[in-house]
Amino acid sequence: MTGDQIARHLRRANDVALRAMQMGRHPFGALLVAPDGETVLAEQGNIDTVQHAEATLARTASLNYPAGFLWGCTLVTTFEPCAMCTGTAYWANIGRIVYGASEEALLALTGNHAENPTLALPCRDVIARGQKAIEVIGPVPALEAEMVAPHRDFWKR
Repeated sequence: MTGDQIARHLRRANDVALRAMQMGRHPFGALLVAPDGETVLAEQGNIDTVQHAEATLARTASLNYPAGFLWGCTLVTTFEPCAMCTGTAYWANIGRIVYGASEEALLALTGNHAENPTLALPCRDVIARGQKAIEVIGPVPALEAEMVAPHRDFWKR
């Protein structure tokens, strides 16, 4: 995936996050991008504290596409996926994860908010414990401010 593709998809995922926020949900968004690096196969906003955008998208993808196809796909998400979401992408057989901002950046925004008690467990650490060579790209410093923007005031509510 090229830098331009990454930027375009992260911005679209952020649009999905903004729609989730408009529906009263946490502002996280995720996309499933086809092996061509261009085609967006699915998009998902956050639903609640258990049905995160990334995990929900990965579960849906696993129901709709064969594992071999998903291995060539990319999960693009606004923030570094948590351990649950990373594990779900792993089991769904999604071969690449791209994220805009780190879990550490999220923690700086949310603090100890009851609706988002972040885990200090980077997605690369989760993947390193598995048996699949999932590629991880992120954070993307040039876009971090855009990914963080919807969260600035959201978690102060």
